[in-house]
Amino acid sequence: MSKTVKIILISLGVIILIAVLAAVFGGKRKGVEVSTDNTSIRTITETVSASGKIQPEVEVMISAEVSGLILDLPVKEGDLVGPGDLLVGINPDIYQSALGRAQAAVNTSRSTLASSKARKLQSEAQFLAAERSFERSQQLFEQGAISQADYDQALSNFEVSKAEVEAAEQSIKSAQFSIASAEASYREAADNLKRTELKAPMGGTVTALTKEVGEAVLGTSMMQGETIMKVSDLSSMEVNVEVNESDIVLVSLGDTAIVEVDAYIDEEFKGVVTEISNTALNSLTSSALSMDQVTNFSVKVRILPSSYKHLMKEGEEHLSPFRPGMSATVEIMTDKAEDVLAIPIKAVTTRSDTASNAYSQYINGGNDDSDDDEDKEDLTCVFVLENGQSMIRVVETGLQDSKYIEIINGLEDGDVVISGPYKEVSENLKNGKRVKVKDSDAKDEESEE
Repeated sequence: MSKTVKIILISLGVIILIAVLAAVFGGKRKGVEVSTDNTSIRTITETVSASGKIQPEVEVMISAEVSGLILDLPVKEGDLVGPGDLLVGINPDIYQSALGRAQAAVNTSRSTLASSKARKLQSEAQFLAAERSFERSQQLFEQGAISQADYDQALSNFEVSKAEVEAAEQSIKSAQFSIASAEASYREAADNLKRTELKAPMGGTVTALTKEVGEAVLGTSMMQGETIMKVSDLSSMEVNVEVNESDIVLVSLGDTAIVEVDAYIDEEFKGVVTEISNTALNSLTSSALSMDQVTNFSVKVRILPSSYKHLMKEGEEHLSPFRPGMSATVEIMTDKAEDVLAIPIKAVTTRSDTASNAYSQYINGGNDDSDDDEDKEDLTCVFVLENGQSMIRVVETGLQDSKYIEIINGLEDGDVVISGPYKEVSENLKNGKRVKVKDSDAKDEESEE
C-alpha cells in the first residue's frame, strides 16, 4: 500500500470519527426543543360540564277526565291564562242526562223514605190497638170469660203488630241507605258534568296544544286521559342536565353555574342548582343494570331571570326568550381556590415509581433504597427546567379548571416547568435530559395551533 493511500485512509477515518463525535456530543449539547411556563398565583375554579334541555320549572299537563267531543276551545298556543280560566269545553249532553237520572233516583229514594215513615206510623197505631186488645183478652181469659182459642188469637194479633213496627223501622233504614246511594250517584254525575269544562289550575302560558274543536277525547277517572294542552310558568325556567356518576359527587344544591344556550351565541346566563336526583336515570327504566351502561344522574339548574332580562320583549313579559326543549350546556362551579400556586395542566404527567427514582436520589442525597422488583405505581410529576436540563419533580395536585391545575406540594413560585411538546412531556422526558427552550415566536405559534 502506497504512502498516499495510507494518508487518504487515515484522513477518512479521522473525518468519520469527528462526524460521529459531533453527532453524539453536539446533539446532546443541543438537546430537544421544549416550551416552558412559569408557576403563577391564580384562582382556580373547579367545574362540572353537562348538557341538557331547557324546560319550565312548573308545567301542567291538561288532560281529559271524561270522554266526548270538544265543543269549545277558547285559547290558542302562546296565550296567557289565569287560575280558573276556561281552557276546554267538552260536549256535556250525556252527562247532563246522567245527572237528571241521578236526581230522579234521589227523589224516588226520598219518596220511599216518606212512605216508610208513614207505614211505620200506621204500624205503631195498629200495634197500640192490638196491645190493648190483648190486655183485655188476658184479663177475660184469667176470669174464664173467654176460651183459650180467643186468647191465642189476641196474642197472635199482638205479636204480628209488634213485628210490623219492626219491619217499618227497617224499611226506613233501607230507604235512608237508598237515599245515600242515590245522592252519591248524583254527586258523581255532577262531578262528571263539571269535568266537561277544563279550567286552568294555575296561571301561565299555553305552551302546547294538541287538539282542535270537533275532535274527540278519551278520558276516564281510573287513569290519565288524552293530553289536550300544556300550561307552563315561563317566568321560571331551568335546564335539566345529565351528570356522570364520577362528577355527581362534586355537585351540591346551591352551586352556581354558567348556562350557554345554543340558540343564543356569545351569551352566558347565570344559574343555580336546585335539584339533584338520588337515583340513576337508567335504573328508572331498567330493572337490572348492565356494567356497560352509562350511569347518569339528573340535575336541574334554574336560570336566573336577571341574567336574561335584556332579552325580554316589551309587551311579552309572560313569554320567555327560552323555548321548552332548547339545547343548553351548563358549567357548574363545584369548588374554588383563591391565590394558589398553579401551572398549566399540560405540564403535569405521570411516571412510574422506577422512573422517578432519580428524583428520590436527588432529594435523599443520592441514596435510593427502592426495590426494583416490586410493582411500581404511577406518580404525578412535572419536569422543571434547571441549567438546560429537565429535572423531575413529584407533585401533589388540587383543584383544576380547563387550563390550570393547583399545585399543593412539590413546586415553588418562580419555578419554570416544561409544558410541551405533549409527546416529550408525556413519554420521552427523563430526569437530567438536556433540553432547549423554543423561541418565543415558535412557542406562540404552537399555542395558537
